[in-house]
Amino acid sequence: MTLSAILSRESHTGTESSMPALVRQSLLQTQRLLIRWVRSPLTLLETLIIPCLLLIMLDTVIGGQIATFTGESALSGSVPMVTLVAALSGAVASGVLLGRERDAGLLARFWVLPVHRASGLISRVLAEGCRIVVGTFAVVSVGYLLGFRFQQGLAATTTFLLIPLLVGLAFATVVTAVAVFTAKATLVEATMIVTSLMMFFSTGFVPLAAFPGWLHPIVGNQPMSVGVEAMRALAVGGPLARPLQLATAWSLGAIVVFAVPATIGYRRASRR
Repeated sequence: MTLSAILSRESHTGTESSMPALVRQSLLQTQRLLIRWVRSPLTLLETLIIPCLLLIMLDTVIGGQIATFTGESALSGSVPMVTLVAALSGAVASGVLLGRERDAGLLARFWVLPVHRASGLISRVLAEGCRIVVGTFAVVSVGYLLGFRFQQGLAATTTFLLIPLLVGLAFATVVTAVAVFTAKATLVEATMIVTSLMMFFSTGFVPLAAFPGWLHPIVGNQPMSVGVEAMRALAVGGPLARPLQLATAWSLGAIVVFAVPATIGYRRASRR
């Protein structure tokens, strides 16, 4: 039975706009997205394979030099940085697939079905969260094999794992807004440039002291750097309050600014 038939049948088990219908249909569409992403080589590369290979490469190539320069393992910065990179780059791959579904008319087909209007966006948020969690655990597992360890207890470890989820969902909101307002996949893919710049000019790549002095305010306060510093503090210790507050502020700010355009754009794209 096709997904359209299942959703249509679901709509007859209760009112289209009822809360039980919203829950059932959101979970069903979340399952669809996850299956689609698992079958997409692009999403698997961006979410799992490339981040894990990137972590291994960073530890092999510059890990020793950073350890000599700072006196601590480079993994304390590179593992948080790569988990954030995985969350952000996976959002770009998801945005590309969203654009393809819009161009193929799939969003419009779901829109005319007797299903809850909010289930489409809610399912994407849930699917993004699942993707980010899986990617985070994959990168942390590779880091653990390389020697990365949590030293601050269970609560700190849990908070460490939640930061990529928050930052990733914020960036996914931005990418979704771009994807539904443009017909060109290249513009969505261009956001990878932003991700790359944030990675190379962050304190997870090299210590802040390695950058020119005039770059310190920019590098030290950009979203990836504060996320890395908060996760570093939660893993191995160090100042936590300021980077955690800044990472939360950056993420919530992006969600507040782009959530409404993403919702309006998704509605328009679905009604084309």
